[in-house]
Amino acid sequence: MRVSPLAADKSDLPQIAVVVIGEADDAGFNASGLAGARKAAHAGKARISIVDGLTYDTAAILENLGGILPDFDGLVFIGGQGDRVMPVLALDWPDKPFAIVQGHAHAKNLASYDVAQEHSAYLAGCLAALTTKTGTVGHLSGHRVRPGLKGRAAFVHGVKATDPDVNVLTAFCGSQDDNAITRKWADAEIAAGADIIFTMLNGARQGAIDACRAAGTLQIGNALDWTALAPDVFVASALARIDLGVERAIADVAAGRLPQSPVALGLCDGDYASLALRPDVPETVAERVAAAAEAIRSGAITVSAAYDGREFDLEKENGRC
Repeated sequence: MRVSPLAADKSDLPQIAVVVIGEADDAGFNASGLAGARKAAHAGKARISIVDGLTYDTAAILENLGGILPDFDGLVFIGGQGDRVMPVLALDWPDKPFAIVQGHAHAKNLASYDVAQEHSAYLAGCLAALTTKTGTVGHLSGHRVRPGLKGRAAFVHGVKATDPDVNVLTAFCGSQDDNAITRKWADAEIAAGADIIFTMLNGARQGAIDACRAAGTLQIGNALDWTALAPDVFVASALARIDLGVERAIADVAAGRLPQSPVALGLCDGDYASLALRPDVPETVAERVAAAAEAIRSGAITVSAAYDGREFDLEKENGRC
């Protein structure tokens, strides 16, 4: 575990810990949250320290965070992994304010903020269905946590609503940060026919990038605009303004004024989600995606949050584990 203070101009500001699993600057989901923490620090909302380097082990997370909490006035956890952790910390430290971004756990001293990345995942599904030439698309994520599960459900919904005949290979490989694992799973989905893969990953996205680049397969990223970072691989990127959720959570925790019910932040509430498209995406396709976004914003489309269909079995379908 690492605790890294961000610069702050005023020493009398409350001290807030902002926690992520894995690396904070991971070119993915955590990096988006980190940007929000930096903005909050720059705006003088609090004296902020970034806590990262944690593995997804509930007991270890509780032990580590419990050890540093005496030094902080409050804590913001970024990621659905916090749903198991934050209610315990809130009970153990009833006089401190807490928040979780991309979670749903809630208590008197624990607020939750959920940026609807599933809205952009639905749009990714629309694009995948309109782009595939093989009739098979893939989804690959790491930890089986609530935001990832909702994103997967939304992606499949978007695919099937656009073209019910398109086959979807969906998988949680168990790691957000191991590139060898994501390379293996992406290779397997490609071998099974996927010619475009939607990835919801953190530090392990490079493994999927390498697989797609080697096979000439397209990818849809998330969190950051991957069409600008690797345009040879990424045809689009599903954006969700996690940074805005983190900024709001830090401000509320620092002020000690927590919302009494979970806060949802989606297309109906503003530009919290979108799909960045590579410039060569045909205009007719871009218009279909834009129309789907407006339908979500207006309430004409309610994005599915649950999926109970078949999952891709790497060992069975690709002959290896």
